[in-house]
Amino acid sequence: MRNIRNLVLILITLTLAGLPATAQKSEGDWEILFNGKDFTGWKHLNGNHKVEVKDGMIVGTVVPGEPNGFLCTEKEFGDFILELDVSIDTTMNNSGIQFRSLSTLDYLNYRLHGYQMEVDPKPQRWSGSIYDEARRGWLYTTELNLPSKTAFKNNAWNHYRIECFGTSNRTWVNDVAVSHLIDDETLKGMIGLQLHSNNPNDPIPPGNHQIRFKNIRIKTRNIKPSPPDDIFIVNLIPNDLSEAEKRAGYGSLFDGKTAQGLTGASNSKFPDSDWVIEQGTLTIKESKRNEKKSVFLKNPYAAFELKFEFRLAEGADSGVKYLLSKAEENAEGLEFQIQDDMLPGNVPRGKDLTALGSVKGLAESKQTIFSKRRIGLWSNAMIRVYPDNRVEHWINGFKMADYKGKPHEKGFLMLENNGLSVSYRSIKIKELR
Repeated sequence: MRNIRNLVLILITLTLAGLPATAQKSEGDWEILFNGKDFTGWKHLNGNHKVEVKDGMIVGTVVPGEPNGFLCTEKEFGDFILELDVSIDTTMNNSGIQFRSLSTLDYLNYRLHGYQMEVDPKPQRWSGSIYDEARRGWLYTTELNLPSKTAFKNNAWNHYRIECFGTSNRTWVNDVAVSHLIDDETLKGMIGLQLHSNNPNDPIPPGNHQIRFKNIRIKTRNIKPSPPDDIFIVNLIPNDLSEAEKRAGYGSLFDGKTAQGLTGASNSKFPDSDWVIEQGTLTIKESKRNEKKSVFLKNPYAAFELKFEFRLAEGADSGVKYLLSKAEENAEGLEFQIQDDMLPGNVPRGKDLTALGSVKGLAESKQTIFSKRRIGLWSNAMIRVYPDNRVEHWINGFKMADYKGKPHEKGFLMLENNGLSVSYRSIKIKELR
């Protein structure tokens, strides 16, 4: 009997010894992604920064002049809950946690691209925001969720959490909800830890330039989303009205297929001679005719949050007019200016009071390199009109303009037609009380 027991123990020992070295530990349904000893299960991509294991942590040190570098999982993940702890030196530019990210030959020669949860030690406090690395830029910023700006603590460890379920991507910093992005650009990909580049011409402040990661774990089995919260939702799926948006009180004004709810001036027929609905977009037909017809949304609104996406062609000029006294082309109201700010020859079109995102003629646009996108790419925008007559214009997660309007009753919404190609989609509204 003793000999049999010894034989069983020997067989178990041999079996365990034969397990592959890449196997990671697990804690119940959690899979430990970093074993605290080496980079088993990880690979380096892009910029050649210094990355080492020290005292059970992954420690990254920025090498000036190197492009963005990443330490990525060898595995890809679709739906998951990811948790880890992060600490960053305040001298660092920024860093981030990549998720659902890809690296392929046909995209910028293996340049890592995809969603990133921001780690930001700078005064702007964007930690927990979602950036689309090497693709579209900022998708969700803490400017849309101001209470979350205080969640991240400098000179301390911060607990990060990412939940991805289908098209829903949500982030938390120290248990504070920061971002809620609905998007279908990438539904599966790698987890990655970013070492951000520093411009070699920029002065490098004295001190360490390091970021540290530990306690990295992921759950892909027996998972369910956290309960809904009340933070702002960015939905980039064309003309989709998510369940989360419905719960928040949004309704759709354009279905992407028909002119239902859209009219011409004075509730006339939808002007299909000037506009075309195709491939989920509402687009102005370019025309040099003197008479150009705009599109009106059928119902008037007083206080509201209007979300929409727009795409510019070169030289484009349009606008979203709102709080119009009547559904007519020349009615009095306010305008969210939508235009290509550059004329042919790279000549600036006009002043800030008439620039993209301004309250046209009344409040200048505070554009930055972060808010603008290239001509031909979609941008998401918002007009927020408060019950106390305050007005805000937003583009790509950044506030462009503030204005205090006059007391008003309900007014109409109009998409302006100046004969130059601009496309609209994903038009949604929520009434504010």
